[in-house]
Amino acid sequence: MRFLGIGQTNDLAAMYGGLQRRGHEVRVVIEDPACHDVFQGILQRVEGWESELGWIKAAGNEGVILFESATQGDLQDALRAEGFHVIGGSALGDRLEADRAFGQSALQASGLQVAGCHRFTGYGEAMAFLDDHPARYVLKFNGASSERTRNYVGQSGDGADVRALLSMHAGKARADQADAPDFILMEFIHGIEIGVGGYFNGHDFLSPVCVDFEHKRFFPGDLGELTGEMGTIVSYRESACLYDTVLRPLTPLLRDGGYCGYINVNLIANESGLWPLEFTCRFGYPGFAICEALHNDPWETIFRRMLHRDTSDFGTKSGFACGVVLTVPPFPYRHGYEELSKGLPVFLNPSMTQSQRDSLHFSEVALHQGQLVASGSCGYLGVATGVGATVRAAHLAALDCVRHVIVPNLRYRNDIGERLDGGELQQLRLWGWLQARPSAA
Repeated sequence: MRFLGIGQTNDLAAMYGGLQRRGHEVRVVIEDPACHDVFQGILQRVEGWESELGWIKAAGNEGVILFESATQGDLQDALRAEGFHVIGGSALGDRLEADRAFGQSALQASGLQVAGCHRFTGYGEAMAFLDDHPARYVLKFNGASSERTRNYVGQSGDGADVRALLSMHAGKARADQADAPDFILMEFIHGIEIGVGGYFNGHDFLSPVCVDFEHKRFFPGDLGELTGEMGTIVSYRESACLYDTVLRPLTPLLRDGGYCGYINVNLIANESGLWPLEFTCRFGYPGFAICEALHNDPWETIFRRMLHRDTSDFGTKSGFACGVVLTVPPFPYRHGYEELSKGLPVFLNPSMTQSQRDSLHFSEVALHQGQLVASGSCGYLGVATGVGATVRAAHLAALDCVRHVIVPNLRYRNDIGERLDGGELQQLRLWGWLQARPSAA
């Protein structure tokens, strides 16, 4: 098969590398100049997607275009209209992820209860709202490419900390700034965070769908910045109830919107029900690599089934997969990367088994004169995965893989899944959210 990957930073580099090792032809478009060296010496980078359409078209049904981000849905829809096989998302998906209030309204229309969600395009109006409606809120900026480190989970019951943060942003905002701020304040909901995601083929979801438990904070103990994701636990079992409650009701909306790709809904679960937080309308990073650890079928088989719609399921392992994100300074920021870490050598301990090597999914690396080195824009080296019958076993397997990676100043969380293993998994089962089928009630 032929694959053309299109994205800002080559986030799917590990997936492309696997496709290439299995004999497929791969070319990638990397739009961010700072990331042109990601997988340099490993993958073939091309300057633009337009010049590669003939190469894809010549492959007929074996030609596939993969989109990485939720920012080019209009282009995806246009290419599909021209007859190209495209996997990634759609214009609808872009809006569901980037416009958080719109995403909440779509989830409410599908039958889910939603927390109070208020959109603002000015700091002053948001502060006035907090003055009139004191409560605990979560601040989230709109836009699929917005910096996750700017989001903030309020701690004060009257919203005073969120108001002070907005006041700081207002003080720093330049009068001549072209773009107005765009963010939401969402009512804080107590509970357990859980996600449910699946591969939508344009008409229906492939089976099974997965459940996931993201760890977004930078430091162990859920301290520090919201990075997007520092590690995750994934399973393809016990997901039927969440599928029936969350994903299946979205099928008509996604079908009408021409969606084809992976989609995930992140939620808070508690004794009162499910409270959706946000959409991910693209491959998750590092989610795709963690899901892959549980796949019996390779990506090309899954993609064929999505595009040709001849089979609605694919093979998965039981148990859990754990992913641990590996970084070097200054991640989660870009500032100072050239001086601090770019070019650092990346070594693998000779005692590393082939199975462990297959469980390591690199991201911002390049091959320079036969040596792997840190590349890209911020120091996101990749993710190490492990699989086990229990959350703890998967976590230990992932950490065993990590300990064979030798890089100066390597950082990672060593507590992925601990709270889940310590009682949250059992609580979700008691509430009925993790089970083979939803209860009669």
